[in-house]
Amino acid sequence: MNIIFLLLSVQAVLGAFDNLWHHEWQAKLPQRPSARKELALHAVREAIYGAVFMGLAWARWHGAWAALLALMLAVELVVTLADFLEEDRTRQLPAFERVLHTVLTITYGLFLGLFAPILWTWWQQPTALVLSDHGWVSFLFTLYALGVWAWSVRNALAVWQLGRQREHQPTPPMLATRFPSAILITGATGFVGQALVEELRQEGRRVIVLSRDTRQARLHFGPSVRVVQSLDDIASETRIDAIVNLAGARVLGQPWTASRRRTLLSSRVDITVALVALMRRLEQRPRVMVSASAVGFYGAVNSGEPCTEARGPRPGQFQSDLCAAAEHEARRAEALGVRVVRLRLGVVLGRSDGAYPMLALSSRLGLGAVLGTGEQPAPWLHLHDATGLIRFALNNDNVSGAVNAVAPTTPTQAEFARALAASFGRRVRLKVPAWLLRTVGGEMTTLLLDGQNAVPQQAQRLGYVHRFASLEATLIQLADQR
Repeated sequence: MNIIFLLLSVQAVLGAFDNLWHHEWQAKLPQRPSARKELALHAVREAIYGAVFMGLAWARWHGAWAALLALMLAVELVVTLADFLEEDRTRQLPAFERVLHTVLTITYGLFLGLFAPILWTWWQQPTALVLSDHGWVSFLFTLYALGVWAWSVRNALAVWQLGRQREHQPTPPMLATRFPSAILITGATGFVGQALVEELRQEGRRVIVLSRDTRQARLHFGPSVRVVQSLDDIASETRIDAIVNLAGARVLGQPWTASRRRTLLSSRVDITVALVALMRRLEQRPRVMVSASAVGFYGAVNSGEPCTEARGPRPGQFQSDLCAAAEHEARRAEALGVRVVRLRLGVVLGRSDGAYPMLALSSRLGLGAVLGTGEQPAPWLHLHDATGLIRFALNNDNVSGAVNAVAPTTPTQAEFARALAASFGRRVRLKVPAWLLRTVGGEMTTLLLDGQNAVPQQAQRLGYVHRFASLEATLIQLADQR
C-alpha cells in the first residue's frame, strides 16, 4: 500500500495547490457566477476524496464495502471528466493549470491501475470494514481528509451564495435606445470592473468589454454586454462615448523580479497605448477616458504629510514609476481632444474580492497584525465609492486630470488593523517586524510597509460626496453578512 499512499499524497498536495493558486488566487472562482457549476463539481469531488482518504487511512474495505469504494472512485472519475468539459466551456485555462491537470490525471490513472487488484482482493472477502492502522500515515491521511472536506464545504457554500446572488439580481432595464453610444471598459472582469459594468447595465448603458477570456466574460456578463478579445475587433465607425481603463496585472502578490516588473509595466502601458491608437482611428472620438492609476504614484510618504493631486511622483521608486508611466501614456489622449481623468485609487474594500476578504478572514480568526511600525498611512475606499467616482468622472465635464480616489480620512495601518478586528469583536495581538516582511517579499513589501496620506481634494472640490466616509462604519457594514 505504500505506493498507493504515495500517489494519493501527490494528488492531495497538487490538488491543494491547484485550488489555492488557480481556483482561488488567479481565477477567483467563488466570486464568479459563471463558475457555479464548476464549483459544485469541485465540492462533490472533494467530498469523495475526503471519504477515500479517511477510509483508506483506517480500514480495509471488504466485500460490499469494496464495491461502494469502487463506485465512489468511478463517480469521481465521471465528475472529473464533467469538470474538464465545464472548464473548457466557461473559461480559458492558463498553460500551467492545463499541465497541472494533466499531471493529476496521470497520477490518478496510476493510482487506479495499482489499486484495482487490491480492491478486487478485498471484494472477494466477507463484507466488513477491517480496522487497519498505518501509523503516522493514517494520521496524515486524516488531515488530508479533513482538509478536502473543509474545502468541499467551502465550495458548496460558494455555490449557495452565488445562487442567492442570482436570485436577487435585478434584471437590467432595456434603455439602450437612450444611449446610442457605448462605454468601452478594459479590466471589466476585475473586482472594480465587474461592479462598474453592473451599475452601467442597470442604467441601460451600452457596454463593450475587452477581455482575453471571452468565454468567461460572455458567461458572466450575458448577452447585453458586447465582449471583444482585441481592440482591432472594434470597427472605426463604432460610436464610443467613453473609455474606462481598469486593466493591469495584480501588483501585490509575486515578488518584483525583473520579469515581474516588465509584466506589471506592460499590462498597464501597452493597453493604454492601444486605447489611444483606437481613439485615433475612430470616426467619432470619445468624450472622456477614465484611466485607473494608484496612490502609489506618490511613492512612500510615511511622514503623514497630505498628498494632494498637485504632488509629483517619486522617481526611482518602482510603484511610483509604474503609475507615472501609465499616466503618461493616458495623457496622450488629451492631444486628441479627449478629456482624461487619471484616477489614483487607494485600497478598494468590498466583500467579494480585493484585499478585504483575506484581511477579514485573518481578523476573524484573531490573526490581525500590525505590520512594521504600523504608522504607515493606509489610504482606502469602499467599492461603491470607487464605481461612484468613475461614474462621477464620466458624467461631469469639469472633472479632468488627476483625482485621488480615496476616502476623506486616512488611518495608519495599525489603526486600520484594529478597526477591522473590532468589526468582528476581536483584538489585534500580533506584530510582524518589517525586516521579516522585507526578507520574504523584497521591494514589493513597500506596498505593506509604506504608504501615502492621499487626500481626495479634487473630488471634494468638484462636489463628489462619499457614500462611505467613516472607516469604522464601513468595516462594520462589510462585516455584516446580512
